[in-house]
Amino acid sequence: MTHKKLRRRQPKAASGQRSFRCSPSVMQRRLVLTSCKIETRRQLDKSFEQFILVAPVLLFSMVAHEYAHGYAALKQGDSTAYSLGRLTWNPLPHIDLFMTILLPLLTYFTTGIAFGGAKPVPVVPRNYRNFKRGDIIVSLAGVTTNFIIAVGCVPLIILMGFVGRLAPILADTAAILQAMLLYGVLINLALAAFNLIPIPPLDGSHVFKYILPPAWALNYQRLGAQGLLILFLLISFGSPILNIWFGPVFMLSKLATRAVFPYILPSPWTM
Repeated sequence: MTHKKLRRRQPKAASGQRSFRCSPSVMQRRLVLTSCKIETRRQLDKSFEQFILVAPVLLFSMVAHEYAHGYAALKQGDSTAYSLGRLTWNPLPHIDLFMTILLPLLTYFTTGIAFGGAKPVPVVPRNYRNFKRGDIIVSLAGVTTNFIIAVGCVPLIILMGFVGRLAPILADTAAILQAMLLYGVLINLALAAFNLIPIPPLDGSHVFKYILPPAWALNYQRLGAQGLLILFLLISFGSPILNIWFGPVFMLSKLATRAVFPYILPSPWTM
């Protein structure tokens, strides 16, 4: 006796209605796209939160760097920065639309690293009492200041840890300040290292030129006209070189983080 295989008839869609069916693969793709959109939104929110912490630290560090140049120049006999109102902690005179605002935003949200600079403080080296000595001191003043700030952030992180534990009501505020200070260590070490790169017009070139023979030094200083282009190419395509150059920065930053880790307050900002 043979058996016929009966097929269950699917009910037809009601008049005026359309029946939609998704295969498992289509549904999976939709779920993946939805989860990717959610994750991307979370990453953007996290990046924005981090930028809120980084921006004021970066601005302060750049202003401190330029103020140090102007102050050192004044002590060496050049009052140009002081006369033009640039020897001030007010950030507004130091802000450059591209270097201080647009470039840090662009580099942070594309590479995760905020790169930028303040408007250079004007100095007239011929006013220095001793040209060579004054040029070296003024050039290294900004780098030295950034290094001092990086070192100074470490005890402040520890202090905020004690404040947050002794006064729990201030724990959230102390944790935010700790996160900013942790960025302060890395940012200021990075600014110091970056400005020491011997490419005109960076600070390191003003010291490196005195090591070269006079004829070479003259041609070397002429690179300043293409200095920004060279730096852009280095940042875009010179990752292996930059990784080596910034190696000490990452090492010192890790050592500082390990030293203050027992004092870090648990919070979404610091963890």
